[in-house]
Amino acid sequence: MGGLQRRLMLLLLLPFGLVMLVSAWLHYQAAGTAALQQDQRLTRLAPMLGDSVVSALEAPGSHFALELPRPVLLLAPPVNEFLNERDRQAGYSILSTEGQLLLGDAWLPTVLPATSEPEFMSVTNAGVTYRLIAQRVNTAAGELIVQLADGSDASQHWLQTVLTRVLLPNLVLMVAAFWGIHWAVARALRPLMALKTAVERRSPRDLSPLAPDATPVEVRPLVHSLNRLFALVNAQAEAQRRFVADAAHQLRTPIAGLQAQIEAWGQAARSLPEQDSLSLRVEQIMRLRTACRRTSQLANQLLALSRADATTAASQAMQRVDLNALCENVLALHLDAALDKHIDLGLEASPVQVDGHEWLLRELLINLVDNALRYTPAHGCVTLRCGAGHGGAWLEVEDNGPGIAPSERERVLQRFYRVPGTAVEGNGLGLAIADEIARAHATHLQLGAGRAGQGLRVRVAFG
Repeated sequence: MGGLQRRLMLLLLLPFGLVMLVSAWLHYQAAGTAALQQDQRLTRLAPMLGDSVVSALEAPGSHFALELPRPVLLLAPPVNEFLNERDRQAGYSILSTEGQLLLGDAWLPTVLPATSEPEFMSVTNAGVTYRLIAQRVNTAAGELIVQLADGSDASQHWLQTVLTRVLLPNLVLMVAAFWGIHWAVARALRPLMALKTAVERRSPRDLSPLAPDATPVEVRPLVHSLNRLFALVNAQAEAQRRFVADAAHQLRTPIAGLQAQIEAWGQAARSLPEQDSLSLRVEQIMRLRTACRRTSQLANQLLALSRADATTAASQAMQRVDLNALCENVLALHLDAALDKHIDLGLEASPVQVDGHEWLLRELLINLVDNALRYTPAHGCVTLRCGAGHGGAWLEVEDNGPGIAPSERERVLQRFYRVPGTAVEGNGLGLAIADEIARAHATHLQLGAGRAGQGLRVRVAFG
């Protein structure tokens, strides 16, 4: 029996056990109530037993013996009825104030109450427990002590009653319920076990959704969660496949160019004079360096694109990121590139923090700044900004370069897309990587024109 079945069985059978305990407790309370009623009845009957003494007869030879006169007893109807209906389970005795038995059963103990208040006790005779009352009363024969015993004490029979009327029937019922519930639980869990078997038999490549209509209503949330997990795993696998395909496609061109440059360099060097060959070598080396740089940048961007995948980043915990410090760090990395092109690279930052992945936000900002420096002409201006407003924290990079037409702003976020007619070399991955990172932080890139409608302003607003 599985863990779920055991828990269900326990939860379903536990109420039966509680009912048994409550029933036993109620029977015990009922027995206590019956015992109290028994004491109350004995309290009423004891004075009547005293009133049943009508006179006293002097015992023969009483002038010379110590015997007391024997009372004449005419039982009151309630007392007579009590003794008759409890044949062999009732008894009585009448004693003198000194404890001498005058009438009744000799097996009853001698109890001498000091006052007229009744005294109760339990006595055992022949295996039967009796409830005994002893009371000092005034009778026609003088002051006597009357005793009544009742062997039908409900409190002494309650255990037997509970065993025969409560526990045994309920135990039989529990055994029957156990097998019935076991069958019902196994039948009810059959669709869940079928779902378990279907998932276990699936191929690792089979990420198609499960059919929720084939499962009970209670299990459908689990099926929907599994389908969501399958969709996420499928999306991640598809992203990896797409990344590998894109990497292979994009690396093919620069590597082929490198190979062509090297082949052309070798052939030209063999056919030219030494001086011309040296000049050609320098030119070819510069082209080779450019091609190597582009290949290195493409490889780094493809790696960043893979790391920035939203489904991958979502599985990692976020932390507090200081955007001001991040902007200062990225600015320092690009100062040399800005000086080479005589570009004014500035920073307008306010202290602000957000929850995010620091390494991803750093990659986002590096791609935005690199993109801005690449497309901004010499003597231009690129500005990094960060701050906080009513909507939350934000990060911004603005340049005064050629900008992007509004009709192209959605398309430039696609991987490897470049605006037609762009003269600057690139791979079409900078903005795509930045947008992927933004989506991993539940936001997106906002593209707009710079100041006075010139250049490009890229903004990331955090909620």
